Amino acid sequence: MATTGMGVSDECLSLFQELKRKKAHRYIVFKIDEKSKKVLVDKTGGAAESYDDFTASLPDNDCRYAVFDFDYVTVDNCQKSKIFFIAWSPDKSRIRAKILYATSKDRLRRELDGVHYEVQATDPTEMDIHVIRERAT
Repeated sequence: MATTGMGVSDECLSLFQELKRKKAHRYIVFKIDEKSKKVLVDKTGGAAESYDDFTASLPDNDCRYAVFDFDYVTVDNCQKSKIFFIAWSPDKSRIRAKILYATSKDRLRRELDGVHYEVQATDPTEMDIHVIRERAT
């Protein structure tokens, strides 16, 4: 049976701080390691990477968590940035993985202080760039 309350690795937290404070990463993708019972960093995207690069980095048949630093310009021509937490649970993923990720999400989400918005997606249309832009502005 799925274990709830997975721990969060120190690397997850330190890379998130780098994304938030230093803009060192555009995105971070996290995965659950069932053996260590921890959320680990799966991959990161450099500051110059796009939203398309981010979505392409997500598996189409397994769950992941991710944070994405979305930059945009307001109607007043001000440069802004919002951090999105994305819970990716594609329809093609195993039921066990969906349950594990659903029951472990809150712990990671609480640890990532500074996230502005949360998006849950089961297919790419639910986290399309237009959805992200609409939520941010």
